[in-house]
Amino acid sequence: MKFTMLPDVWKETIDQLTERGHEYLPFEGAVPDGCEFIVFNGTAADFPESLPDSVGFVHTHFAGVDGLVKAGYLKPGKLRWSNAQGLYADTVAESTLGLLLGVTQMLRTAITTGSWDAAETMHENKRWLFESTVAVIGAGGIGSAIVPLVKAFGAKVIAVTHSGREIEGADESLSMDEFEWDSADILITVTPLTKDTYHMVNEESLKKMKDSAIVINVGRGPLVDTDALTEALTSGEIAAAGLDVLDPEPLPADHPLWKLENCIVTPHVANTNPVIRHRTGLAAAASADAFEKGEKMPTEVDVARGY
Repeated sequence: MKFTMLPDVWKETIDQLTERGHEYLPFEGAVPDGCEFIVFNGTAADFPESLPDSVGFVHTHFAGVDGLVKAGYLKPGKLRWSNAQGLYADTVAESTLGLLLGVTQMLRTAITTGSWDAAETMHENKRWLFESTVAVIGAGGIGSAIVPLVKAFGAKVIAVTHSGREIEGADESLSMDEFEWDSADILITVTPLTKDTYHMVNEESLKKMKDSAIVINVGRGPLVDTDALTEALTSGEIAAAGLDVLDPEPLPADHPLWKLENCIVTPHVANTNPVIRHRTGLAAAASADAFEKGEKMPTEVDVARGY
C-alpha cells in the first residue's frame, strides 16, 4: 500500500513499513494523490484539512485520540482510524510502578530534605504496597499490565472498567458504577479521555476518598481536575499524588504542584520518544495488513466511542 507520514517524518517508521513492501510517498504540503493510508504523529492542528479519496485509514502514534475527536476528525464515515492502544503497555506500566514507588517510599522527602533529618518522618509515614488496596481505573492494555506488577508486591487489586468485565489477575473486577472511591488506598487512573471520564477525579470524588489515599495519573491529564487535586493535597484531604499527565500541559513552572512535598510530577515521560519511533511502524504495518484483507485492524478506533 502507498502511505505518507506527517507532520514529522521518522526514518525508523518509514524503514519498517517499506521493508514490509509498502511504498512511501513524501508529504509536501498536501497528502499526495494515490496515498492509501497516513501515519500521523501530530496534534489536531497538524491534521490536513482535506484528504484524497484514496486514503482508507489513518494510523496515529498515540493511544489517546480525544483531541482529534474534539476537532471533528474522528466521525462515522468512510475514513477508518487505528491507534497505539496497548502498544506501550509495558513501558507505561513500568513507569507507573516507578512513580508509585517514588510516592509510597517518600523519595521526594529524602531528596528535598537533603540530610539524615528525613529519617524520622519517613519511618513514620512510608507506605507499603503489601498493605494496600490498589484500584486500577481503566484496566485496558496499560491497566492490565499494571495489575501483575502491583500484585507482585502483595497488593490487593480492584480492576475497574466501563463494563466491569473480568480482568485477569485482579482480586475484583468492577464497573465504574459499582466502584466506590473510598474502597482503595491507591487509585491509578489510566482510562481513555471521554465526556464521561473528563475530571472523573474531582472535588466530589476526592472528598469520598480516604484521607490516606494516593492518586496516580498516567492516563490523560484531564481525567483529574488539577485545581481540586491541588487543594486536596494542600489541605490533607488525601495523602499524596504521582502525576505523569496533567491539565494543562506543560504544567507551568510556578504551579504549586511542583513544590508540594506530597506530590511527584514527571513531564509526560511514562513512554519515551525512542520507544514510540521504534514501535509505530510495526503497529502501522499490522493495521495495513488487516485493512488490505478487509478485516478489523488490531487497534481500530471505535469512532462512536472515541477510543
